[in-house]
Amino acid sequence: MTPGNNGASTPEDDDPFGYLYADGQANGATPPSGGGGYGYPGSVNRVRAVGERKYGQQTAQGTYGQQTAPTAPYGQVPQQGGYGQPNAHYGAPETAPGGAQTARTPMPGHGDGGGRGRGPNTKGLLIGAVAVVAAVVIGIAVAMTGGGDDNKGGDQAGTTPSAAQSASPSVTTTKAPGAAVALPKTDAKTLNLSPGVTTATDVKGAKADGGVYVTGFNNVGASITWNVSGIDKAGKYTLDVNYGVPGKDGNATLTVNGKVQDRPLNLKNFANAPEGDYAKGWTNTWADITLNKGTNTIQISCAQGNQCDANFDQLWLEAGWK
Repeated sequence: MTPGNNGASTPEDDDPFGYLYADGQANGATPPSGGGGYGYPGSVNRVRAVGERKYGQQTAQGTYGQQTAPTAPYGQVPQQGGYGQPNAHYGAPETAPGGAQTARTPMPGHGDGGGRGRGPNTKGLLIGAVAVVAAVVIGIAVAMTGGGDDNKGGDQAGTTPSAAQSASPSVTTTKAPGAAVALPKTDAKTLNLSPGVTTATDVKGAKADGGVYVTGFNNVGASITWNVSGIDKAGKYTLDVNYGVPGKDGNATLTVNGKVQDRPLNLKNFANAPEGDYAKGWTNTWADITLNKGTNTIQISCAQGNQCDANFDQLWLEAGWK
């Protein structure tokens, strides 16, 4: 162009792609050929026409490390290759001349086969969680058990005799606080017997040692006396008496520490023995009494008005009243 000359025509006429339009063709625009320019003849010079690059040719190198994609003819969509075929828009480094060959390394445990890989090892996680819980429980149990053993060790150390002590100390009887104390029990033959009252073994069934019982009680004035010692505290007690009657009811007078009791000692035929049968008449009775601390005197006697036909076997005490 020179001053005053705007070119072949107006700027839109100087279009390198004018050959694509009807008015461009009417004005003489032709497609590029053999190194000629685009648009109007000789107006613009280009190295390569649009669409001249064919599929599969090597693309020119761009900036360092980049590669431009091959293009299809103008106005056409680049053809996509089939599954697993090279893509026209992307070439892997190993497809380029001199490119390094790469090998696919399978993931451990997945092999070379296709398909979806396995998920996380939930079984292993569950086993690990159970192991942790078990370890905690065992630790707590060991700690608690260890504490108990320490206490036991202290107790054992305290029971070991020192050099100044005897390894075999003398045995002494000590009553534990609150422990039940065995109350006295005796055979009737050991009691103080009044004149005329004797012992015998003719009637079988007596529980006293040797089957010895007291007889001859069926006389007014007859008595048996028990001097009881070792009563720890004053209070209410029960007197139990094992006796035998010949198939009929009886009774006797009961005196405790010189005081006659309001009710006579009941010597009823609880065994329901036939009349005259002493051997089948063995039974027992009881009476509520009050004793002093220490020594007490209990007497069973045949007073006027009593039915005293009875044999006496054993006497014993119980704490409290029935």
